[in-house]
Amino acid sequence: MKTHEQVIDSLGGPTKVAELLGIAHEQGAIQRVSNWKRRGIPPRVILEHPDVFAGVRPEFKEPTHA
Repeated sequence: MKTHEQVIDSLGGPTKVAELLGIAHEQGAIQRVSNWKRRGIPPRVILEHPDVFAGVRPEFKEPTHA
């Protein structure tokens, strides 16, 4: 499995992913997708766009509790 950063990069980067998701026109969308490289792609986004993420599923880690 790939990291979220690797998935976004393999799809063409934050701008391309925002375009693929149909959100590129929204203010702050590219920055939001860029933040997902560090924070992780929200599972809801992956489930709502299986066509975009088919074959490039990111690895999800269990949350750590302090």
